[in-house]
Amino acid sequence: MQEITIGGTLIWYYYICKREVWLIGHGIEPEQENDYIALGRHIHEIFYRRRKRELTIDNTIKIDILPGRKVIGEIKKSSRYLESAKMQVAFYLYYMKKEKGVPMEGLLLIPEERRRIKVSLTSEIEEELERAIEDIQRILSMERPPSAVKIPYCKRCAYRIMCWA
Repeated sequence: MQEITIGGTLIWYYYICKREVWLIGHGIEPEQENDYIALGRHIHEIFYRRRKRELTIDNTIKIDILPGRKVIGEIKKSSRYLESAKMQVAFYLYYMKKEKGVPMEGLLLIPEERRRIKVSLTSEIEEELERAIEDIQRILSMERPPSAVKIPYCKRCAYRIMCWA
């Protein structure tokens, strides 16, 4: 298997479903017609379109930079998976600090709830991210995906057919 670069999407899914991490990491595409995927794209395109710009760094991560400040913004539909969303933003902060030497601030944006949540990179979060990255690498090195585990997220998951059909 080729070397997989760990990005924010894998971090986000790591905190929700380890099986999905394996599927994404192995290039298995989810059902693109999934209503929740389409809704997420729509929210990203509509909200904040003039107030941010998207950058791709090292062909690895895509981040939204809020203009005029060193702030990484991440837009989510809801706060339902708040912990995973915070860790995704923290990962971007970690990446910018470790790989680029650029300290930044993080902001989680939830337009439908009119929420803005500040995300900071602490030493505890850095250590947790390092453990998560190691575990993601372990998951990706597995020959087969981890067993499916039924969680509330499954109802909306674009991969549900692969787990529960």
